[in-house]
Amino acid sequence: QVQLVESGGGLVQAGGSLRLSCAASARTFASYAMGWFRQAPGKEREFVAALNWSGAVTYSADSVKGRFTISKDNAKNTVSLQMNSLKPEDTAVYYCAARPRVAPYNAIEKYDFWGQGTQVTVSS
Repeated sequence: QVQLVESGGGLVQAGGSLRLSCAASARTFASYAMGWFRQAPGKEREFVAALNWSGAVTYSADSVKGRFTISKDNAKNTVSLQMNSLKPEDTAVYYCAARPRVAPYNAIEKYDFWGQGTQVTVSS
């Protein structure tokens, strides 16, 4: 069983930045692909960004491309999401997800482990 704990959420004004972090308990974390998803009130959970086991291959949703950057530190068992130029529509609960495979996906069902989520609120 893998435990994921997100941190770094909060309230920020539009145009501001936040950095989310996710700490993983897996001893084989280095072989995991990781992803970030988000869920706004009344909406379905959606893909934000993902990367492969080494962090060398990354994907992001069109809505965040150029503003959000995902990264992975295998030595520290963490994955981060740097969010810049935040918009009110980025307001959501952000979830970290892990899959014990080397390749990332943008589909929720491909991930086996999930964190509890961290709230991000962007005010206009």
